[in-house]
Amino acid sequence: MGFIRLVLFGFLALSVVYLSISIYSRSVRREKLENAWAEENLGSTDMAARDVYVAEGIKAYNASFRPKLIGLVYIIPTIIVIAIVFVTNTN
Repeated sequence: MGFIRLVLFGFLALSVVYLSISIYSRSVRREKLENAWAEENLGSTDMAARDVYVAEGIKAYNASFRPKLIGLVYIIPTIIVIAIVFVTNTN
């Protein structure tokens, strides 16, 4: 029963961490895209063009490798916990 609780709460905690990192990473990327658009189009007030530029940048970001790396939030702690349990049980 304790192992099931560990897995359940561990998964929930890792999900919160994953969502937090994912949201933060996307917001940083969005801000960089908005700043890049502002530098390229000085004095422009065309918000529709800016929104299209940012949306295309976010789409490219989603297809990149970085969002997939955030998935390591699940894998690395799981491997560490399994290694700790293994070492503890073999001694």
